[in-house]
Amino acid sequence: MSGWKQFTVGVMAVIGAGAAHAADYKPCDDAASHAALAGSLCAIEQVPADHAGAAPGATISLFVRKFPTSETARGQVWLIAGGPGESGASFYGLLPRFRQSFPGFDLIVPDHRGTGFSSRMCPQEEAPASPSGTALAGAEWGSCFAHLNANPAGARRFSQTNAAYDLKLLLERTARSGKTYVYGVSYGTHLVLRTVALGAQGIDGVVLDSLVPLQDDETADLSRRSLVADAVGRGYLARCDASRACSTRMGEPLEQIYRRVLARADREPALLAGVPGNNLKRFFGSLLDVPAAASQLPQMIKGLDAGDTARVASVLAEVQKEMAALGGFPQSPSSTPLVILISGAENNLQPQRTAQGVAQEEQGLLFASSLPGLLVGQPFPFYARDAWFARLPARLPPTLVIHGTRDAKTPYDAARRHVAALRKAGPVELFAVEDGAHFVLWQGSGCSVNAVRRFVLGDEEQARCVTVTSAD
Repeated sequence: MSGWKQFTVGVMAVIGAGAAHAADYKPCDDAASHAALAGSLCAIEQVPADHAGAAPGATISLFVRKFPTSETARGQVWLIAGGPGESGASFYGLLPRFRQSFPGFDLIVPDHRGTGFSSRMCPQEEAPASPSGTALAGAEWGSCFAHLNANPAGARRFSQTNAAYDLKLLLERTARSGKTYVYGVSYGTHLVLRTVALGAQGIDGVVLDSLVPLQDDETADLSRRSLVADAVGRGYLARCDASRACSTRMGEPLEQIYRRVLARADREPALLAGVPGNNLKRFFGSLLDVPAAASQLPQMIKGLDAGDTARVASVLAEVQKEMAALGGFPQSPSSTPLVILISGAENNLQPQRTAQGVAQEEQGLLFASSLPGLLVGQPFPFYARDAWFARLPARLPPTLVIHGTRDAKTPYDAARRHVAALRKAGPVELFAVEDGAHFVLWQGSGCSVNAVRRFVLGDEEQARCVTVTSAD
């Protein structure tokens, strides 16, 4: 049996057997399997299956991995992944970046309930040792959804508020030594804020990377994701037109060329044979998260107009290589059931929308996202929004928001509105990375790393990019 298989089977055995309150960290069995995991410590924590008491005595397991600093520890930083649906493994390949951003801190990375090595919504189909690992494939989709429909109360336990109580409990159980910071990205920013709203204590500061919109912001909820991507994508096209060099190479407005390519693709589907999903709008929309790829949109469009797919193929290879560099871990695949559950219950302000409506909207766009389509319908029972929906923390510890101005997932203007609301609860600094995309620390901007270092170390000597002092 491979090292990964031994480790994942071992984890599931611990989960099945249960673990003591405030479990101790022990050397991870898989620490030697990947360079990123060297020296890591692991723990399995038992938490209530439903923090509201709907399932007395029932527990679920949370997997937590710790990366101790090699220096004298200044404290600890909890890294909260995005999604919903992503596990803490999404950070493993970026540890050097987080070491730079939080020097001298232990890094603690939990797997959100329903992801990674934590208890899953579909225990059999999403088991690490199942034929397709933690990802669903083939017949597993049907059996997983059948399980959730047969056990709606169990499915509803994987709510965002329960996950926030999980994080609150983990923070409370962990002995404090030095300062405690909590970092969240994308969906993780909202989970962190809900955790603070629930009254989590002992947090010295919060770093929010790519802050999500307010939950009741009807211009930027997940059902509007394609509109957000389209606005950012059109900005890239306009940028080319405004550049003498780029516009000269194109010979005519880039949007005009792109529309011609889209029309040609409708007549000649083979033109998109190398495009994932054969959907150019969604493919280009996904590239907006990778500035190095998005900057090549003019060349890709120009090539496709001439029937040349070489640039598309090379950009796709570059993106795949960059994603692979994050590391392929058994718990890396996102949990689609959790994506559907939390996104549908919490972040869809157009629940009555149909697939036809989504298709009609996309037809009028140049860039799109697959997410609005995932929000249509309800393959299994969702949970009702609770009192914490759209509720902001009454008090907020010192908070740093880092956000790219060309974020195609969590729009910058919506983040500014959210910051303005949060400033009523405590000090919030908004650090904008000009032309930055989603997940700022992943993009590797040196000035954003320095901004985080300054925030946690109080080092006013660090260089800065663009700081927005007012959200008005």
